[in-house]
Amino acid sequence: MGKIERFMVDGQHEPVSHYCHAVRSGERIWISGMVGIDQSGNIPTDTVDQFQTAMNNLDSVLRKAGGKSKDIVKVVVFLTDISDRARINPIRQRYFGEHRPASTLVEVSKLVLPELRVEIEAEAVVID
Repeated sequence: MGKIERFMVDGQHEPVSHYCHAVRSGERIWISGMVGIDQSGNIPTDTVDQFQTAMNNLDSVLRKAGGKSKDIVKVVVFLTDISDRARINPIRQRYFGEHRPASTLVEVSKLVLPELRVEIEAEAVVID
């Protein structure tokens, strides 16, 4: 592993605890859980809209750390209602395309804010 770089990305919501948006060491990138809070601090009420916002946030953080969607090797998605999986899946399919990451999907009772319905974290390996 190389040096450790920590990223706080402009336009992303401030961490609610003691963490950064992403960490990179060598070719590996770890992205903290991204939620559906947009740059203005708005939280959409619909799970699909929250997931799209969370994916936009994830992509922004990933790119700041030097990665692309094809570099993501693992995602973990947390949903407060597992039945929303089918509704968010088209967004995942568009984003990842043929580059399917390993994935875990978990239903949780709550996320850090009561309005949140979805969170996604990711790990990437950049080899170019």
